[in-house]
Amino acid sequence: MSCRFALAVAAFLPMTALAQTRGVTDGVRPARLVIRNATIVDGNGTPAHGPVDIVIEGNRIAQVVPLDPVALRRGGDRGTASDAQIDATGKYVLPGLINAHTHMQSNRSGESLGGFDYYMKLQLANGITTVREVGAESTKGSVELRGRSARGEIVAPRILVYPQFWSEDGRSVKTPEEARARIRRLKEAGADGVKFSGIDRDLMQAAYDEARKTGLPTAHHMGVEETNAWDVVAFGGRSIEHWYGIPDAAIPDLRQHFPSNYNYLNETDRFRWAGRLWREADPRILDSLLSAMVKGGVTWVPTLDIYEASRDLQRAQTQPWFKDYLHPSLANYFKPDPANHGSYFIGWSSTDEVYWKENYRIWMAALRDFERKGGTIGCGDDAGFIYQMYGYGLIREMELHAEAGFNPLKVIQHCTGNNAKILGMENEIGRIRAGWLADLIVVDGNPLEDIKVLYAGGTSVVRDGKESRTLGPEWVVKDGIPYNGPRLLRDVKAVVDKARAAQK
Repeated sequence: MSCRFALAVAAFLPMTALAQTRGVTDGVRPARLVIRNATIVDGNGTPAHGPVDIVIEGNRIAQVVPLDPVALRRGGDRGTASDAQIDATGKYVLPGLINAHTHMQSNRSGESLGGFDYYMKLQLANGITTVREVGAESTKGSVELRGRSARGEIVAPRILVYPQFWSEDGRSVKTPEEARARIRRLKEAGADGVKFSGIDRDLMQAAYDEARKTGLPTAHHMGVEETNAWDVVAFGGRSIEHWYGIPDAAIPDLRQHFPSNYNYLNETDRFRWAGRLWREADPRILDSLLSAMVKGGVTWVPTLDIYEASRDLQRAQTQPWFKDYLHPSLANYFKPDPANHGSYFIGWSSTDEVYWKENYRIWMAALRDFERKGGTIGCGDDAGFIYQMYGYGLIREMELHAEAGFNPLKVIQHCTGNNAKILGMENEIGRIRAGWLADLIVVDGNPLEDIKVLYAGGTSVVRDGKESRTLGPEWVVKDGIPYNGPRLLRDVKAVVDKARAAQK
């Protein structure tokens, strides 16, 4: 790190000791990189351990070398030598986080975000090294971005592309055979999987069958529709997104008791009454459904963060990172407006929030039951909607998993090892293990004590009357390429400042 760069970072985030580096160039993959003297939290749910040296050769982890802590204290063995190294003394190292439900966006409601740079750098700055894109602006465009990221041509996480079944030419599908043909076209277009929503049973059965034959995993955003979670189990789906389709499948007559004037296409109606859904589920039927999901290998990506505004609107509207990093186009999209999906807070009341708080209590209990039965829970943030910013939403998702009652070790596993399994990449990413791809984050602070230390830009903490500040992810290594977290955030702020100035 040059003196000039170190001073710039120090000015951006004072009161913090940066990890020392040697021979590391931001955005350039070294032939051999060692992250030295680290305490690691693996993605398999086991306790933290260290010190270790993590040796990276090219884009893979070559070795994880245990060190002698006594010798280190005496100034003896300093670990594995290398020309390029990051000193992680006093730091925690995690596998790169995986965002299993995200939307790559270059504009919101017709207003430009200045391309994909804003989205990509916010993901990386929050320690996210892989994203599963579920519903692209363009399948072809997303596949091209996936390739550019894989080749290291752009600053971006690893990308998996799951186009919407209904997007582009899928809107013309009317028969089971047309549904099969649609799946084959997505496969030919280079899709990694398929994202479903709002589909009739005969089309769903045919499309799922064809997806299985062509090797395309499925992700399903259920809604108030003909199909529900029982169909995902019956037809062999991979993951259920959010939670729709689960509690309504546990209502004895399989239909929520809506008022007579309910209109599903009115989003204020839709989300208001969604907040009353979980209380209508029969616990015995729900228990059977969760068992069936586990037996059928159906995983669950709940995206707890994306509905949180429904239970606490004021908190959602005043998140601290909005000050420096909220792009004005995204801010405008968040404002209540029936024209924008998820901008439904028109006449929202404390009564609505009370119902949603109860909704969360029952929903979180169902998640605990699902995992106790052996189910796999993943992490995604669905950001770009409902007051959630890219990247920051995933860290908030982790906090909400902790609120649901999961140990921090399990929470990290949900967002690393579990997500890798959901993506079918459990032998490639989500672990700190020799042979795995080199996706890692060096964190200033202990995420097992305080998940907030993972937020990009860090967090201020007062202990014993003294304020200290953590940096969040200091270094983010994606595919063996190191990126400096504070520098990524400075780039994001420059994009936001330029967009705000243009609006004056």
